[in-house]
Formats: sequence, structure tokens, C-alpha cells
Amino acid sequence: LVALVADEESGLPATARASLTVLTETLVQLDGQIETLDAEIDRRAKTDEVARRLMTIPGIGPLIATAIATLAPPLEAFRKGRDFAAWLGLTPRQHSTGGKQRLGATTKMGERSLRRLLIIGANSVIIKRHSHASARAGTWLARMLERKPPMLVRVALANKMARIVWALMKSGEVYRAPAMAA
Repeated sequence: LVALVADEESGLPATARASLTVLTETLVQLDGQIETLDAEIDRRAKTDEVARRLMTIPGIGPLIATAIATLAPPLEAFRKGRDFAAWLGLTPRQHSTGGKQRLGATTKMGERSLRRLLIIGANSVIIKRHSHASARAGTWLARMLERKPPMLVRVALANKMARIVWALMKSGEVYRAPAMAA
């Protein structure tokens, strides 16, 4: 679009070109600001020890790691990883009675921005599953993708990622992919 507006031979009317030039200049300026902010997020992620450990999890990059390191409350607030996932709104609503456990849709009653980021990260793992060892044939993720709707799998993977995040932040270790079953 920028090249089309800048090209005098493109056939755009002069009045339209004047208005579109202002818009394309704004777009170029915004792209520059986004690049600056991305570089700042990358720099902070590399200098923050927690963010560096979180980036070892498939699907978590500098943006998600920095957001979690910054926005997540102290780990003492959660007894276990499920509590952290519930705080994010990634756990299913329970409708249990008479000893029969029935799980419904996710509660969505938590930290909205981190939940969205984790679902986006889970989506990236699913999209690039051919390059992630955690999504190869025979794994939990591959089996889920075979039998469940794609969005449900994304949220389930985001839930799993949230639990892993809690465990890594609690233990101070880096992510180690689970060993493949023989």
C-alpha cells in the first residue's frame, strides 16, 4: 500500500493520494515505534532471569515471558499449578454432583491479558507442530488434536503451559521436554 501510494504512475487520483500519503506516513511511523518496543521487550526478556527460564517453554516468547514475569502475583498466592491456571481463567467450570465429576467450559474469570497471551502461544505451538517435539505423533497434544475441537485443544494446552510456568517459577529450573514413551 505504501509503495502504491508513493508511485505517481499508480493511477490513484491526486486528491486520494494526498489523504493516503498522510495515512501511510502514520503507518510507517507506527511500524517504527512497534520495532522500538519489540526491541525493548527483547532486551528486558534477556536481562530478566525469570523471563529467560520461561522462554524455554515451547510457545512462550519474549512478550509472553515478560508479561508473566511482570503481571503474575507472587507465587506464594498459589498452592499448586492448577490454582495459577484457575487465576488465569484457564480451568474448566465444575458441575459435579453425586460423586460424578462433570467439567464444563473454561471459567474465563481471571487475568484476561495473560490468558489471551498463553492461548496465542499455544496456538503457535499447534500451528508449528511439525517442528515442536511436544506435538509429534503419539504425544498428548497429537492425540488431543485427533479427537477434540481445535479451540478446546488450544485452551487445554494454554492451561498446561500455565501449570508449567508456575512449576518453573516455583522451582527456579528451566523447561525440560518430557521423555517420549517407547
